[in-house]
Amino acid sequence: MLDLIGNTPLVELKKISAELNGVSIHAKAEFRNPSGSVKDRAAKAMLLDGIESGKLCPGKTIIDASSGNTGIAYAILGAILGYPVRIYLPANASWERKAFIACCGTAVVETNALESSDGAYLAAKAEAESQADKYFWPDQYNNDANWKAHYHTTGVEIWEQTEGKITHFITGMGTSGTFMGTSRRLKEYNKSIEAVAVQPDSPFHGIEGTKHMASSIKPGFYDETFPDRFVMVNTEAAYAMTRRLVRDEGLFVGISSGANVQAALDLGRTLPPGSLIVTMLCDSGFRYLSDAFWNIPVELKGHGEGI
Repeated sequence: MLDLIGNTPLVELKKISAELNGVSIHAKAEFRNPSGSVKDRAAKAMLLDGIESGKLCPGKTIIDASSGNTGIAYAILGAILGYPVRIYLPANASWERKAFIACCGTAVVETNALESSDGAYLAAKAEAESQADKYFWPDQYNNDANWKAHYHTTGVEIWEQTEGKITHFITGMGTSGTFMGTSRRLKEYNKSIEAVAVQPDSPFHGIEGTKHMASSIKPGFYDETFPDRFVMVNTEAAYAMTRRLVRDEGLFVGISSGANVQAALDLGRTLPPGSLIVTMLCDSGFRYLSDAFWNIPVELKGHGEGI
């Protein structure tokens, strides 16, 4: 199962790219990872690093904060590796993500929704530090194994899959591990590749899994001087793009993926022909079906025809 993590397909978004003047947008299908998100990469690296260092050993429980996807990755990997898991996450995380974690036998501790992922982080930190002999705390926001997972895998894959033709890498940030690790590797291949960070346009946003860095606790390995530029995305625009991706491209993905593609489209409008943008499709839309933003029209047909 661990060997199934990574090596995800790179998909060209042909219909969305058609709006641009000779600029193409490609996206990594990270929902193809075993637990269904990009977070499998970092979770695997952090847990294996913990085992190798001796900090994660039999008798300990894995504990961390998450907005949902890393929690699911820990739950799946904990089952594979044989460790119990305890996850702190905001109460407003989608029902599907909380249910997925709980189905794995993982303990779920909900924290104040108004405190977002920062509140979950502080609660997990306090519990982990109060019983250090009981817990292994990967601390995904400050663990270098997080960004290095993307340096060693995601960046390499993108370079090879685009045959070195990539000109811009753009993605949102939660821990910033995907952005920092992938961008660093790509710039080693070609220093002219632009690393573009996506940010919600307001501290009060609805793009799950994405931090508004200016108003949040900054991850320890995030370097705010590193991005070549930032693209701001409105929550409603991210929702609209998420709906469009499944209807136009057949890609049923989550809200952060919609934000990434909207930002890539906005970026593409400013670039010269021949530019090749790569972004991330972070997870599956099945984790957000209960969210109202889908606006799914339901018409009961009768006679057993269903919806």
